[in-house]
Parts: sequence; structure tokens; C-alpha cells
Amino acid sequence: MLILAATPIGQAADASGRLGAALATADVVAAEDTRRLKRLASELGVEIGGRIVSYFEGNEERRTPELAALLAEGSTVVLVTDAGMPSVSDPGYRLVVAAIAADVTVTAIPGPSAVLTALAVSGLPVDRFCFEGFLPRKAGERTRALTELVAERRTMVFFESPHRTEASLRAMADVLGADRAAAVCRELTKTYEEVARGSLEELIAWAAGQEQGVRGEVTIVVGGAAPDRRTYGPDDLRELVTARQAEGLSRKDAIEQVAGETGVRKKDVYDAAHS
Repeated sequence: MLILAATPIGQAADASGRLGAALATADVVAAEDTRRLKRLASELGVEIGGRIVSYFEGNEERRTPELAALLAEGSTVVLVTDAGMPSVSDPGYRLVVAAIAADVTVTAIPGPSAVLTALAVSGLPVDRFCFEGFLPRKAGERTRALTELVAERRTMVFFESPHRTEASLRAMADVLGADRAAAVCRELTKTYEEVARGSLEELIAWAAGQEQGVRGEVTIVVGGAAPDRRTYGPDDLRELVTARQAEGLSRKDAIEQVAGETGVRKKDVYDAAHS
């Protein structure tokens, strides 16, 4: 069995009783940082009885077959990352795929999540949201990634490093609009937790005003685009699909993108494109 175990994002007391039991009884515990794992186990008063191995971005591809082989032989492997749920912007996806391919049971011990915590305290709509992970580091790639999200109407959640937070906020303002509502959540559940809310323009000023720069773990939540109130006729939709195809999209992808941008049902866009 492969167990994906969520770990605290700040307070050790947030760990579940199931996490402690799993760490104590697993045959193997794969950890993104073995030192952090041992520190967490000590804080929880848990003695890890099985073998501890490292499993991080640098060795994930090489170590996955080793762990998959142990799973296939009947071992119970617990996977933990530095904070939150494995596979969510953290190592884990490759091992999950390998375990499923080997017909091994995959389960999870739920727990703290920076994505959901930030979303809940942001004050932005939570009925529909998407998680975008980390934006690209290079300015051009970051701008292109944000451009694809201009028409996204769901609330968006991003992870960001503290020293790139201001630059990312500026890029968001340039592409999505300076008046777009957002929240910067730092050090969630920790002693110096802070949630700054406002427009992207206001949050840029907040970030620039930090004497020592933005510090700590950062999650940025950005409101979705306002619904397009324009009425689109068949000719309008057909022209939009044709334009997207001219940009290199397949007809299927063009129809899907136009439907997302306009709020028109995909079937109606399809009918207009084929009329």
C-alpha cells in the first residue's frame, strides 16, 4: 500500500493521529527532507520503526522504480513532503502512477493544505477555483502563462517564493489588470501569519513596503475574471474560432477556448463553427 500523508504547513499540533500511527508502522517512509521528517516525528513523540529514504525532486525519477518494486513486494510505503499533501506542487505524482500501474492500493491521510487554507481566508469566491502552482521564473514565460489565464473566471491559487512575490504581483497586474482583487497569504498557521487583501495594485504597494522584503512561505489568491456580458451571435463565435485556429490551435481546442472566454456553451460554439 502507498499512503500519501499530509504534514502540517506550520503547526505540528495540526498533524492527525493517523499520521503518527502511519509513520510508526510503515515499512518505508519516503520523505522530501529526512531531517524535517525526523524533527516532525520528535515533535509528535513518534518513533519511526521502518526504513527512511529521501524522495525529492533531484532523485524522484531514479528512486520511483525502487519504491514501486517495494510496493509490489507487499511493503507499506508512507510518502511525506516538507509540508502539505504530496503530489500538490511536491514530489509524489510519479510514484502514484507507478503504484497504480503495479496494481498497488493508493490511499491518503488528509490534512493541512496551503491551497485550501489560503483560499478559505482570502475573502475571494470559493465556489469554483483552480490551482496554478508556481509561475515560471523567467519574465517572458511568466507573462505568457498569465496571458492564458486572462479570461479564467475561477478564483486562482498560486504558490510563490518570497523574493519573487513582488515581481509576480506586478506581472499579474500588468496582464490581469491592476484592479483585480487578490490576497497574499504568508506564513499560514504560523506565529507570524499575515493575510494582505486588496487589489493587485494595492498588494504591490504592500510588498514594496516590507522593510526586509516579503518573508516566509507565500500563497497568492487572485479573483477570476468578471463574466463577459457581451452577446455573441453565430458569426461572432465562428470568427473567434477561426482566429484561434489561425494562432495554431486545433478546431477542438479553439472551440473549447472560445467557450471559456465568452461563457457560451461549448455545444453552441461547436454549432456556430460548423454552420
